[in-house]
Amino acid sequence: MLNFCVGPVMSSEEVLKVGGEQVPYFRTPEFSKVMLENEKMVREFAKADEDSRVVFLTGSGTAAMEAAVINTLCEEDKAIVVNGGSFGDRFEKLLKIHKIPHDAIRLEAGHPLTAEDLAPFEGKGYTAFLVNVDETSTGVLYDMEMISDFTKRNGIFLIADAVSAFLTDPFEMKKWNVGVMLTGSQKALACAPGVSLLVLSKEAQERIERIDCGCMYLNLKDALKNGERGQTPFTPAVGTLLQIHARLKSIEAKGGVDAELEHADQMAKYFRSKLAGFPFEIFSQSPANGVTSLRMTNGQSAYDVFTILKDEYGIWVCPNGGELRDKVFRVGHMGDLHEKDYDILMNALNDLTKRGFWKEG
Repeated sequence: MLNFCVGPVMSSEEVLKVGGEQVPYFRTPEFSKVMLENEKMVREFAKADEDSRVVFLTGSGTAAMEAAVINTLCEEDKAIVVNGGSFGDRFEKLLKIHKIPHDAIRLEAGHPLTAEDLAPFEGKGYTAFLVNVDETSTGVLYDMEMISDFTKRNGIFLIADAVSAFLTDPFEMKKWNVGVMLTGSQKALACAPGVSLLVLSKEAQERIERIDCGCMYLNLKDALKNGERGQTPFTPAVGTLLQIHARLKSIEAKGGVDAELEHADQMAKYFRSKLAGFPFEIFSQSPANGVTSLRMTNGQSAYDVFTILKDEYGIWVCPNGGELRDKVFRVGHMGDLHEKDYDILMNALNDLTKRGFWKEG
C-alpha cells in the first residue's frame, strides 16, 4: 500500500520498528526522560519560547482542539473563529457546545482569509482568535503573518490548529505570539494515530490556572503538573509516544525542522508540476505544503478516483466528505514520501488515461 492520505501517513522504517516492539511500563524514570526530550524537541521545532510547555494527550487532534477551548477560554471571552472548511466548522461547534461567545468568519471553500475579512473585527473588544493554519479539508494555508499582526494589534489570544501545518509549513510560535499551538501524531509527525500535542505559551498557562475547565480527562492543569516530571495523569498511548520520540530524534539528526519543511515543500512542488493534462485542478487559492486539494473539472466523481486507485492500484489518495465528496480529492505531502512514490502515483493516473477512465468534460 502506498499512502498519500493526510493522516495516517506513510511512516519510516525506524518508526514502524518502534511500533512493532513490546510496549513498556511507563511510570519509570526511563519513560519520563523520553517525554521530557519529546517536550524539548517539539518546543524547539515549533519555535516557541523557552518558558512554553508541551502537553501530550491520548486522543486525536479534536481532543486537543477541545482541550484548548475548555482550558484557555471561558464565558467572559469573545472569540473570532475562521470557518473555511470542516475543521474550522469543528472549532465553531466546540465554541457553541462550551458556550464561548463568538463570531465566525465563514469563507467559501478553497478561499484564503484576507485583510478585508478581518477589518470588521478591528477594535471591537474580541479576546480570542481560533484558526486552522492549514484547513486540511480544502488544503488552504492561511496567512499567519497577517493573522498575527491583527491579534497583536488588538491584544487577542491566538489559538492555532497546526495539525496539518506543523513540520510542513513554517510555524513561528514566539514570533507570531501564538498562545496555543496544537498538532497530532498521525500527520507530519508520521506516527500512529492516538496522540495530540498542545504547545502552551506562558499566557496560555496563566489562563489554564485561572479557568475551571469542568473536565477530568482533558484537564490541562493536571497535564502540566504531571508533565513537570515527564509523565501524564492517565495511561497514555505509550507506543505512539515512543514512536514520536524516534521521529523527533530523526528530524533532529537530519537537519532539524528547516530540513523537514524543505522536504515537504519539494514534494508538493514536484507533484504539482506534473498535473497538466488531467481533468482536475488545484482547488485551493493558497495551497499548503502538506496537501494538494484537487477539484474535478470534467464532472466526474472525485470519490470514484479515490476508489479505483485504492482497489486496482493499491494507492490511497484522500477523499473528501460532505459537499466536496464528489468534487475534490486530496494528495498529501506528509510523512515518508519521496519523488519515486509520486512517480508511481502519476504512472497510475496516466494508466487511467490510457484505459479511457476519464470522462469528457
